[in-house]
Amino acid sequence: MGAVIELEHVSRCYVLGDTVVRALDDVSLAIEDKSFTAIMGPSGSGKSTLMSLIGCLDVPTSGVIRIDGEEIGGLSEDDLAYIRNRKIGFVFQHFSLLPKLSALDNAALPLLYAGVPLRERRERAEKMLRRVGLGDRMKHRPSELSGGQKQRVAIARALVNNPSILLADEPTGALDSVTGHEVMELFHALHEEGHTIVFVTHDRNLASECERIIPIKDGRVADAAE
Repeated sequence: MGAVIELEHVSRCYVLGDTVVRALDDVSLAIEDKSFTAIMGPSGSGKSTLMSLIGCLDVPTSGVIRIDGEEIGGLSEDDLAYIRNRKIGFVFQHFSLLPKLSALDNAALPLLYAGVPLRERRERAEKMLRRVGLGDRMKHRPSELSGGQKQRVAIARALVNNPSILLADEPTGALDSVTGHEVMELFHALHEEGHTIVFVTHDRNLASECERIIPIKDGRVADAAE
């Protein structure tokens, strides 16, 4: 297995008035294909900035990022959007579902953006909703679903385009402990099926369930003992 995500001396700076904030500072790392990796750090550590860069939602101020061997630094917005749609699935803490759409239509959204015909969109979205245990909730809107069910819809949506990378940003943060455990079990099952999962968290117990922990502190990769 080779690296599916590579960062070489990556920094991301923001200008706030007369101040330059280094949200990420000279980060180098590699994440292997089919691995389950936790990016762990407290609020303000830079882990969400790192997730945005890995997910092609932002570009670095300096350094090199490669996704599946392709450098993203010089790509256009359209090219970055293509990579996000085809290679990366996102799962967020607060689900980010559209309230007026059913679970089925929410799960099918990436296929709509990819120009997939309606019938195929629905077939693939139905398959993924069944995969995450929501075969009997396809017509329900988010307001009719529990927190765990909403997150499962979000996971189905992230997987519907068969991406090579699944990025999860605090995916259990809005859930109770029992439901959070159920969602973690689903991530473990997806990893066993061969998905590359990058899991952002501040929770050491959740991070310890992953194969590898990358600790982030003050915008840098920290020593594991910190």
